[in-house]
Amino acid sequence: MASFPEFVNEADIATSHLIGELSTPASPFIQKSGRETWTVAFAPDGSYLAWSQGHRVVRLIPWCRCLKRFLLDDNEKNKTNKVLLRQNSSENQKTPGEHTIDCGDIVWGLAFGSSVPEKQSRCVNIGWHRFKFGEDQLLLATGLGNGRIKIWDAYTGKLLLNLMDHTEVVRDLTFAPDGSLILVSASRDKTLRVWDLKDDGNMMKVLKGHPNWVYCCAFSPDSSVLCSVGAGKAVFLWDMNKYAMIHKLEGHNNDVVSCEFSPDGALLATASYDTRVIVWDPYTATVLLDLGHLFPSPSPIFAGGANDRWVRSVAFSHDGLHIASIADDKKLRFWRIDCSCPVEVAHLSNGLCCAFSTDGRVLAAG
Repeated sequence: MASFPEFVNEADIATSHLIGELSTPASPFIQKSGRETWTVAFAPDGSYLAWSQGHRVVRLIPWCRCLKRFLLDDNEKNKTNKVLLRQNSSENQKTPGEHTIDCGDIVWGLAFGSSVPEKQSRCVNIGWHRFKFGEDQLLLATGLGNGRIKIWDAYTGKLLLNLMDHTEVVRDLTFAPDGSLILVSASRDKTLRVWDLKDDGNMMKVLKGHPNWVYCCAFSPDSSVLCSVGAGKAVFLWDMNKYAMIHKLEGHNNDVVSCEFSPDGALLATASYDTRVIVWDPYTATVLLDLGHLFPSPSPIFAGGANDRWVRSVAFSHDGLHIASIADDKKLRFWRIDCSCPVEVAHLSNGLCCAFSTDGRVLAAG
């Protein structure tokens, strides 16, 4: 079967180009299995790129220095040099350094979080805290195969907190964008857990309702709604003020493994093994756009099995107009939200995850 419908001329689709590649250091005694990059993440302020190298290791790289290693045109180099100059000349900002962190187990999920002093934590204020998070604090949360979540200082690579309550793999993590340092974890133990890092990592709530593994979770931009997706066609929306489920979105025909809100919160994109990305209106729980990766689309019966077009990851660009998706047909697609066919395509073998840089100029794919 073809990857595009008959009315689309694949030769006319623009091709995105690779600007650089970061590889796990080769070692004769490390087998290839276990070196998967299950997750990549950009810091909210654009200072760092984090990626799981496999074999328990997370690499933290200053993003501007990373860009300088790649072959960019003169305009891109000038922009990068200006950002580097601002970072180096700022006395109040810590200078990012590279770190290689051994997390003790396979890293499945990554998320950056930063504290904003004027935002109050949702937890009841407590007079004494083990950790005081400053305005320039940047945290990295890592979800591990043994069910633990480790919180690191991104600037120093120092371990700050060790959160233990999940009983299975922590598949994904997301921080509330409001700076409250509320962290939500999604696990194969069929639960989501809500943690308050300003209260020394106190677990505030357990969200139950998924009948099977939970693969991914994402906050809306205003932090009021959480989307979680998982096995068994599950797409759930939660009210994060009441910690209650508000919608079950129905439309996928296989496991749903990735989700993300648009920057303005008006749209929600979900990716599934049924070969589709669905764009929803999260407020009315209706399907707005169906982005197929296999033509003709498989019937619901066949969409529930192996089809060589499982969609692994979806990401919204920061302009809110484009979506990136990775599928098992070794293609990375870029879509416009007003078009049901990809506008650009890149080739990517064994893609597992993707994330846009903070300025939206670059997509990192693991």
